[in-house]
Amino acid sequence: MAQEKDINPIMKQVLELGPTLVFFLLYLRMRDNTYNMGGTDYSGFIVATILFVPILLIAMCALWYLTGKLSRMQIFTAFMVIFFGGLTAYFNDERFFKMKTTLVYGFFAVILSIGLVQGKSYLAFVLSDALPMAQEGWMILTRRLTMMFAALAMGNEIVWRTMSTDAWVKIETFGFPILLFAFLWSQFAMLQKHMDLED
Repeated sequence: MAQEKDINPIMKQVLELGPTLVFFLLYLRMRDNTYNMGGTDYSGFIVATILFVPILLIAMCALWYLTGKLSRMQIFTAFMVIFFGGLTAYFNDERFFKMKTTLVYGFFAVILSIGLVQGKSYLAFVLSDALPMAQEGWMILTRRLTMMFAALAMGNEIVWRTMSTDAWVKIETFGFPILLFAFLWSQFAMLQKHMDLED
């Protein structure tokens, strides 16, 4: 097994969050234009999506090279971006890329639910080394995060089906991540009593 290497935390954040911000900036620059490639017209959103795929892959390769490790969540998310980005380009249909977010959040909700049915916390399996916490705390957090992921999946469906592409891009880039971060922050604060800080 490859040993995880230390990396500057700022560089790590740039590699993890940078591609999404680059996609957002590309979209803002291209959204009003139409691009003809191979005799087919593509919207600025679709071209930005096509460019986003290699940008994400380069960032993930750099992250793997610098840290020696990629999380299962990062690998799965990258696969979904590549797969649905490819469908978006092939069918020239932006709906595929917008649905990707629903499926990612929905997948996480389903996986965590399977663990809960089995009386386990798959979240603890992934994060227990980084965040020591009693089993009861992990089960509480897993139940709440399952509901949060399900709510985000439903929220994405509502947003992309009822709002403009402009609104979806902004909510996808900033709204959903901020909601998830705020939720996690509030949960960790409430679960302090379950933290196991013994050596």
